[in-house]
Amino acid sequence: MAADHPHILIVGNPEEFHVGAHFQRAARLLGWNVSFCDTRCAYDGPQWARALLWHCSRRPLRLDRFSQEVLEACLRRKPTHLLTTGLAPVRGEELASAGAEGIVRMNFLTDDPWNPMHHAPWFQRALRHYDHVFSPRRANLEDLRVHGCKEAHYLPFAYSPDVHFPVPNGASPSDAPDMMFAGGADADRLPYIRALTSAGLKIALYGGYWDRQADLKPYWRGNADLAALRGTTKAAKIVLCLVRRANRDGHVMRTFEVPAMGGCMLTEETPEHREIFGSDGESVLYFRSIPEMVERTTWLLGSETERKRLAAAAHARVTQGHNTYGDRLATMLDLSRR
Repeated sequence: MAADHPHILIVGNPEEFHVGAHFQRAARLLGWNVSFCDTRCAYDGPQWARALLWHCSRRPLRLDRFSQEVLEACLRRKPTHLLTTGLAPVRGEELASAGAEGIVRMNFLTDDPWNPMHHAPWFQRALRHYDHVFSPRRANLEDLRVHGCKEAHYLPFAYSPDVHFPVPNGASPSDAPDMMFAGGADADRLPYIRALTSAGLKIALYGGYWDRQADLKPYWRGNADLAALRGTTKAAKIVLCLVRRANRDGHVMRTFEVPAMGGCMLTEETPEHREIFGSDGESVLYFRSIPEMVERTTWLLGSETERKRLAAAAHARVTQGHNTYGDRLATMLDLSRR
């Protein structure tokens, strides 16, 4: 195969909103030969057994078998690159064997492996067997180097132009929420949402576990697919962007997806967000506290002109700034060849 058209084996979740699926589509658009191993297979089995093993060791039930299946795919398909996503269920032993075949082993580390919620000894051991670990959080880089990873690089999340794009606003003004948020009901996010509901704002929540909070359940609209998110992102007057503190995030997937879909974003201030969007008011508004979030929300709701300006500026900044998952793959390939 030509040097500029690698064969990449991706290990990830193929559901449309997961990073693995975004990389798969991007690789095909780049003309690469793509193979895929579905990480959901590593979690197959009785629910009680899966829950017990995960609770005790953060270990997928079929970790050993799935790791062997990934190695078998490497030996059979002979990819030039292996790209795993997140806390990928592939053991170090199989990664070492793949490396012995001359395959470049890469991981895009969607979560912080030192977050107590994610800490898994088997994955910590596997990390050292990757040739390149790409993290969308700078807070991980020194940890990865001290841990013994060969190469650790900062690489932000991105967007997929084929699924993250603006759609016409089909909602009537009376149906449009003042603020929408898509993401899980993490404990550190609850005070932000409760402050907005206490201010009397019309909130739309999408994602997991909001229905477990009695006071927030009325605002929960379920788990939206990408088509629904495109519509709600465009319809909402403001879209809230929160990072996950336990994950030491400087930005999140929605950082790029919301502007790409045409939303006006109110964004938690972080150094990475400022690097992506510029100074306050350039393309997004920032907040540093819950009171400031409520204050800036109220101000934005009173200025439709400013909301439209910010949405257009953020959309241009993201879509014209080499921020697609194809761009990220090209960066990975370039770094892997040095």
